[in-house]
Amino acid sequence: MRSLLFVPGDSPKKLDKGLSSGADALIVDLEDSVAADRKAEARATALAFLQGAAKKAHRPRLFVRVNALDTGLTDEDLDAVVAGKPDAIMLPKAAGGVSVTHLHAKLSAREAIAGLPDAAIGIIAIATETAASLFTTDTYGGSSPRLTGLTWGAEDLSADLGAEANRDERGDFLDPYRLARVLCLAGASAAGVTAIDTVYVDFRNEAGLCREAEEARRDGFTAKMAIHPAQVAIINDVFTPNAEAIAQAESIIAAFETQPGAGVVGIGGKMYDRPHLVRAQQLLARAAAAKSV
Repeated sequence: MRSLLFVPGDSPKKLDKGLSSGADALIVDLEDSVAADRKAEARATALAFLQGAAKKAHRPRLFVRVNALDTGLTDEDLDAVVAGKPDAIMLPKAAGGVSVTHLHAKLSAREAIAGLPDAAIGIIAIATETAASLFTTDTYGGSSPRLTGLTWGAEDLSADLGAEANRDERGDFLDPYRLARVLCLAGASAAGVTAIDTVYVDFRNEAGLCREAEEARRDGFTAKMAIHPAQVAIINDVFTPNAEAIAQAESIIAAFETQPGAGVVGIGGKMYDRPHLVRAQQLLARAAAAKSV
């Protein structure tokens, strides 16, 4: 999974368009992109979309971003969409592993009612949208077997901090949000789940998106969220290992296979140790996953 595209849950037209966007996953949004007086309509629209999309032979993964646990709206969201068998629920404003455990219990009850297997629906948590949540990013490990990914957000965090901006004049994140990004990445790695980079809101700035995606991939993220279909192709390209990277990874793996007891191998005048082997194996796994999409 490389690209996750947000689509408003109350727009059948945009939801249908999302299916042909090329995104590896669609995030059917019941939260920020849906006005308060359209929540009920969005739930019904989301369920109909999930049920229709499930019949398609080839489709992206289907996630639903529900409203946060402290809004009082989560139960209604889940009551509406679980019957549509989404692949995962995205939980905004998560407050650490305890929030994931809470959502896990809610899903278990509704899966039983809907006749679905236990833990059929995964969870992706947005881990950094409040100041308090920054201190809980190390608590996700073991919180639920449903947890498949962590991502982070800067917009709600900037509001919670009372900040005037979250990016500088060049478009780079300022220090509080760089910290949130690092904590999310480390939290995902510690929990053994996918690290997903946040959205790039200047959706007409293709160069800026490409640069930010490349920096995210460099640091260890393996996917990125999008807010516009035009961003999907760029994200997919950046997070798909290219031929040169694949060849390099294959050469590292081959060198260690010929010297299974070695801690270090030499290739072309450079030395590679066991961490390089692990990274090479991870890259080939991502390449194989990209091919299967």
